This record gives sequence, C-alpha cells and structure tokens, in this order.
Amino acid sequence: MQQTISLFAEALQLELLLKLGLATLLGGVIGLERELSGKPAGLRTNILICIGATLFTVTSIHMLPFGVGQRGVDASRIPAQIVSGVGFIGAGAILHARGSVTGLTSAATIWVVAAIGVALGAGAYVEGVGTALLVMLVLWGLRSVERLVARQSARSHVFVHARPEASAPEEIETLVRRTGLDVDRLVIRKENVDLVMELELRGPKRLHDQAMIALLHHPAVRTVSTGE
Repeated sequence: MQQTISLFAEALQLELLLKLGLATLLGGVIGLERELSGKPAGLRTNILICIGATLFTVTSIHMLPFGVGQRGVDASRIPAQIVSGVGFIGAGAILHARGSVTGLTSAATIWVVAAIGVALGAGAYVEGVGTALLVMLVLWGLRSVERLVARQSARSHVFVHARPEASAPEEIETLVRRTGLDVDRLVIRKENVDLVMELELRGPKRLHDQAMIALLHHPAVRTVSTGE
C-alpha cells in the first residue's frame, strides 16, 4: 500500500513539473514578444503569472477530495480568484497620461497568459498550447495588418503655443507619441514670449482627438490649434 502511494505521489510530482515547465515555456514565448516590443509587462512578468496560475489551479484540483463533500469548501473558487488577482496586475500595466491611455494590449496579454496557466493546471494541454499559438499570431502576425492600416491613417497639422520652458518641447512630443500617433515632422520656433511647436501627426483618426485633449491639459501649453 505504501509503495502504491509513493508511486502515485511521484506521478503527481512529474505531472506538476510538466505543467510548470509548459507554463514557463509558453509564458516565456509570449513574454519575450512583449519584452522585445519594450512593453512594461515583459518576459519575467508573463512567466511568473503563467506559473502562478498553473500552480493555483493544480492546488485547487488536489483540494477537491477535501472540498465540498467534507469541509463545505468549494475548491473551484481558487481559479476564480485568479481572474480577480490578474485584474489588479493588468490595471498596473495600463497608464493614464492626461487623456491618453496606453498598455491595454499588455493588460489583455497578462489576462490571457493567466488563462493559459489555468488550462495547463487543469491538464488541458492542447487548449493551453493552442491558445498560446493564437496569442503569438495576434501579437506578431497582425503587425503587418497594423502597418497597412497605418498607411491609410489620418494626418493632422497641429500648432502648439507653450510657455518658454526648456523641457516643454520634449514633454509635448513624448505626450503626443504616448497617444499612439507618429510625429512625422516637428518644427520649433519662438514667437514673442511663447514657444510655437508645429507638428505633423499621423495615425488612427480617433487618436488625433485624444492627442488634442492631452495637449490641452499639459501645464505648459497655452493654446492648441489645427492647420484646418
């Protein structure tokens, strides 16, 4: 009897190592793409989230014999809480900068990586690996589609009158780029006591409105106008 229990425990340990190994591999592949893209949630973050979700799920499954039937504890609540916990991490990856929002893709990636970990922990290897492949297709494969859309994107000509502060031009350009727009041309000149920045922006039309709102809220900006 003791030998049977030992063999069973050894099999469980090997299965756990397999799940954690897959979690490290799949989380690492997705995290590497985020790392190479310069995103805040990179290689280590995605690996740790996938490993943690896997281990939590495995633990909850092992608790089932002691769950609803004997102690009145629903062990399925543990994977359910993973979603809430990952939500807090995802919220930390989203940055709000004066009307602009960035990091939504990183937050969504974290959420899916946790789902992959839950699938691996539950023994759904095909589903977990398949989902990871789909995520990589979306993150890597759709870049060409985004470039094609960018070529068809809107352009705008913006004039910004700002206070003559040394850091104002760099801050304003960074602010515009954070909205997701490309700055194709930037000309800075002094007009009376103001700095006048002439920017040619390119990107999705909806982002141009966000950029205008963000610029209007910058403390160094006096007025913002378009060349229309």
